[in-house]
Amino acid sequence: MGKVNIENMFELARERYAEIGVDVDKVLGEFSKIAISLHCWQGDDVGGFEHSEAQSSGGIQATGNYPGKARNADELRQDMDKALSLIPGTHRINLHAMYAETDGKKIERDELSHEHFTRWLDWAKEKGLGIDFNPTCFSHPLADSGFTLSHWDKKVRDFWIRHCIACRKIGEYLGRELNKPCINNIWIPDGFKDLPIDRRSPRERLKESLDAILSAPVDTRWNKDSVESKLFGIGSECYVVGSHEFYLGYAVEKKVLLCLDMGHFHPTESVADKISAVLLYVPEILLHISRGVRWDSDHVVIINDDLLSLMEEIVRGNFLSRVHIGLDFFDASINRICAWVIGTRSVLKALLKAMLDPIVKLKKNEETGDYSSRLALLETVKTLPWGSIWDYYCLKSGVPLDTEWIDEVKNYERKVLLQRK
Repeated sequence: MGKVNIENMFELARERYAEIGVDVDKVLGEFSKIAISLHCWQGDDVGGFEHSEAQSSGGIQATGNYPGKARNADELRQDMDKALSLIPGTHRINLHAMYAETDGKKIERDELSHEHFTRWLDWAKEKGLGIDFNPTCFSHPLADSGFTLSHWDKKVRDFWIRHCIACRKIGEYLGRELNKPCINNIWIPDGFKDLPIDRRSPRERLKESLDAILSAPVDTRWNKDSVESKLFGIGSECYVVGSHEFYLGYAVEKKVLLCLDMGHFHPTESVADKISAVLLYVPEILLHISRGVRWDSDHVVIINDDLLSLMEEIVRGNFLSRVHIGLDFFDASINRICAWVIGTRSVLKALLKAMLDPIVKLKKNEETGDYSSRLALLETVKTLPWGSIWDYYCLKSGVPLDTEWIDEVKNYERKVLLQRK
């Protein structure tokens, strides 16, 4: 589609939205400031680059064997560069501790420091990116039992406590150096495959471990702590120590961020409905945007009802300043760069559509009890030309349209990905 056509369609769309009281230029100004956190682990199938005896474990499973996955950090950054060049806006990246670069030396996870992430930091500075971080409490010999911070052996717990403290210090350093706070999210795989007798003790141990981790002093201006729950995992189908109720209570008590992962709840639960409830009690939340198909399968995010309702809730509740949006999916059955681009652009498009809704009118209908007009307007906005505004935003951001970017990825695949053996 030519530039003139895109601009003409944008003008018509802007006029259409103005008719229902929406200032498109103001929306685009606010929208352009929003950063999505792209997860590095999509690019190498959650492998990491450390030297460890353990394989991917702890309920983490990437399926597929599409050619060209990143084999080292330089290749991963190269692939993320390509993905980011096809996504409008300036965003963030999300690192796991196992993506440390140790120059071939075996560094235990409780000995990691910011020195092992200097190349990531330099790259982020050059690109103007923020960095988020995560302790890696899986795929390690001391996680083989299925327990880490709630392990019955104090020596094992202490190892993971030291690891999480090290990660908080790394997050603090990255945040300060980039002048952008780092969200440091703790997720653990702890749980039982079959029916447990004692559900209480592991949760008591987990709380003690988390207390020890958070007691280590870091500057909260640069490191923001987050805790993440799960309904079940592979190998923990009957009992997960870090349940939603556990972490909700903990986040409320400690005033840390609560992470809501779209794949970590029962398929019939609405994550969107939780946002306004939990934000009454916690300062901020972290979202991990994923797509569960029948279970927490971490499919690539697409525009569906779940995603649309999530973005609508964030916008309608005026929560954008208190919600951090990150991605968490890993699909090795398709081109990994395509996965990043499809997922991130889908989240951005759903968010833009939500921001273009005539919220003032909708709220007035609701407040006056005019539910008929509310429902009619909600149906009307579904077919408004928000896609033309998205195309215009891509044009002004210097990235290809939805119909064009796939050619660039396929060319990159031929020249780069397929050369990796």
